[in-house]
Amino acid sequence: MTLEELDARIAQRATASPEESYTAKLIARGINKAAQKLGEEATEAVIAAVTHDRAELVKESADVLYHLLVVLKAANVPLAEVMAELDTRTAQSGLSEKAARGTQS
Repeated sequence: MTLEELDARIAQRATASPEESYTAKLIARGINKAAQKLGEEATEAVIAAVTHDRAELVKESADVLYHLLVVLKAANVPLAEVMAELDTRTAQSGLSEKAARGTQS
């Protein structure tokens, strides 16, 4: 599955009833709850990485990607916009790109 396919599935499920779809339920609960879930999953992925638990890192990474796309959907930010940003960054070295952003990160 590609990110675009997952994004399309999330868009479809977002229109379902919150009683029938976890995705719809997350979006219905608002951006704050969706972002909180993304943070929880990211923390779990970090823990799996630093404890060298490969299997758990794979699972938590899938959760991070899913919850990130849900947050983007809830915020009305198209995945294509994020991918376009990534495209602009690949045109230069990572160190040059980070320096151009200054102290933002």
